[in-house]
Amino acid sequence: MDTSAADAAHMARAVELAARGHGSTSPNPVVGCVVLSPSGQVVGEGFHPYAGGPHAEVVALAQAGERARGGTAYVTLEPCDHTGRTGPCSQALLAAGVARVVVAVADPNPKAAGGATRLRAAGVSVTRGVLAEAAERVNEEWLTFARLGRSHVTWKFAATLDGRSAAADGTSQWITSPQARADVHRLRAASDAIVAGIGTVLADDPHLTARLPEPAPPAESGAESGAESGDGGALLAGSPPLAARPLGARPPLRVVVDTEGRTPPAARVLDDEAPTLVAVADDAATGLKAGLLRLPRHDGGLDLAALLRELAAREVVSVFLEGGPTLAGAFLRQGLIDRVVAYLAPALLGEGRAALGPAGVRTITGIHHLTFDEFSPIGPDLRLIARPAPHQGREK
Repeated sequence: MDTSAADAAHMARAVELAARGHGSTSPNPVVGCVVLSPSGQVVGEGFHPYAGGPHAEVVALAQAGERARGGTAYVTLEPCDHTGRTGPCSQALLAAGVARVVVAVADPNPKAAGGATRLRAAGVSVTRGVLAEAAERVNEEWLTFARLGRSHVTWKFAATLDGRSAAADGTSQWITSPQARADVHRLRAASDAIVAGIGTVLADDPHLTARLPEPAPPAESGAESGAESGDGGALLAGSPPLAARPLGARPPLRVVVDTEGRTPPAARVLDDEAPTLVAVADDAATGLKAGLLRLPRHDGGLDLAALLRELAAREVVSVFLEGGPTLAGAFLRQGLIDRVVAYLAPALLGEGRAALGPAGVRTITGIHHLTFDEFSPIGPDLRLIARPAPHQGREK
């Protein structure tokens, strides 16, 4: 195997390792590392398991021990060069005597960047850009957060094959299967915040919490565990798999987009199961006794870019948007949807509420194009993962 092929193969393994940290590292990135001995043998592997825990490089170097000296380290994100809750990984690599470091993506965080420069200054050979696209994809939530100063947004919706999210009388429970609903709760659990609009709160009175299924019963009981069967495989397989938060971690923040402050005081979203923010207009007159986030008005509602910046300031890296067609249309009009997760049921309604409201498209030339990442069966339903197609003017 030539050097370039070997580099790609080892970096691909590092990307796989990085994905294991999804849902538990926020507000830190997911990172994977593979360490080779001077002879090219894999002697250490690691990933960043949770915020405040050891970084991927430290885990892999500890496993490798003295066998790392003179060897090569493959890292999905540039080794950090600052001391936070843990020490700088650049220094750990130097102390281990690694002779070469291969990096997929440069660290955009100015507080942590500089590891590659420090390593080169100490005589370590540094190669950058290997499997950069795959490493960007596995870490897309944090990279959006770090580069744009806002939370990354995944919009989820469930619909019939003809695109209806509710019947003509407004009923919507349940369009999709128990398996699909269990899958949604796993995605919720991996997010920092769950966002819905006031329309959804008034119509459905949702909890907006992540309710993970109980562990499957012992095999000898004969009990079925369809909701846990993972019919679609790893979550968001076209992107990285997402894991639930570690035991004891804070639950996802609940955010209600409520321009005029109309959330009922007895709404379940205001209970004590999880923290809640209600985003209202900065000039709204409301007596609501809740955590309020006042934002500028925009486009008949709220400035959603300002909302995402405010959430990022609260270390919300990833947002799971479930707020009905009106709010989804507003996010799309403002160019703030980074990924779409659609659950399609093999059913037809013919009339009823559409899954997406007005999205700023007046003619076919203004259509919002997407690219598909994944098609996965989830029980009897189909899960589609897509993201906005790159085009001129879209933020990178």
